[in-house]
Amino acid sequence: MQRSRLLVPALAAVGALSLTGCAAFSDDSEAAADSRTVAVGLYPLEYVAARVAGDAFDVENLTTPGGEPHDLTLDVKETATIADSALLVYVDSLQPAVDDAAEEVATGQVLDAADVVDLLPFAEEEGHEGETAEEHAEHADEEGHAEEEGHVHGEEEHDHGEYDPHFWQDPLRMAELGDAIAGRLGEIDPDQKDTFAANAADLRTDLEELDASYADGLAQCTITTVVTNHDAFGYLEKYGLHLESITGITPDAEPTPAALADLQELIKSDGITTVFSESLVSPKSAETLASDVGVQTEVLDTLEGLTDDTADEDYLSLMRQNLTKLEQANRC
Repeated sequence: MQRSRLLVPALAAVGALSLTGCAAFSDDSEAAADSRTVAVGLYPLEYVAARVAGDAFDVENLTTPGGEPHDLTLDVKETATIADSALLVYVDSLQPAVDDAAEEVATGQVLDAADVVDLLPFAEEEGHEGETAEEHAEHADEEGHAEEEGHVHGEEEHDHGEYDPHFWQDPLRMAELGDAIAGRLGEIDPDQKDTFAANAADLRTDLEELDASYADGLAQCTITTVVTNHDAFGYLEKYGLHLESITGITPDAEPTPAALADLQELIKSDGITTVFSESLVSPKSAETLASDVGVQTEVLDTLEGLTDDTADEDYLSLMRQNLTKLEQANRC
């Protein structure tokens, strides 16, 4: 996906903002100083920010409900929201348009979640912990070879860099983000610093309970391999699962014939019962693969955004629904 660039006319509409190519951050900006808005790139960040901010700030999600966050472009209104926000929370390299806006138009504080949640490299998800150095090297060589031959990924990939941005699949990393947001909001509004800290602590309690549910629920699975549409669930490997994807890190890429052939063999050899498609993207690739090998399909929610069908849900309830589906599919 090519990086989006903010257009000069759009920037002119939001006020006299410097476009020098370097950061246009000004903590004493009039707009940011008076703002009671937190802008966020996508739903998981919205959930955490809203829990921590409470009624003190309005949280504005730049990705509309049902939209695909990876492909986000910013219109004049959304650009103005970023420019006028007291705090922008985003994940570097996940949404290029927001990366650009953070650098070029944000006038309040900016928090890159990648700086506080310890992102994992794509080739070294937590499921590989405990390997010897020799085993890790062999595993890395195998992954590199598979990618070169098109056995794992689709024909094109989003430019996410070397780190996996989908950290929200790990509840404890979400708790770390909550603490960081509480700290930033406490700087912006010192009078409510203790309230933000207390809200973050309550959020952490809920997320630690969710993490424990995943650890317990996936502790004894007959099947440990999970096949999904794209590489959005790697952080679940901390619970003992092994994740394989059809299209790699690009949700809507076309899988290569080699990738499909390898996955068909894997499904048969590992006794996999289910191929998971995902919310927000077409299920075609997952349904085709499942049909070819005679297994069922199910939907895992990527948690990247709410839809009309999940408008009444939230991060916690959707994560619990995903857990139930994983337990059933993997005979846990």
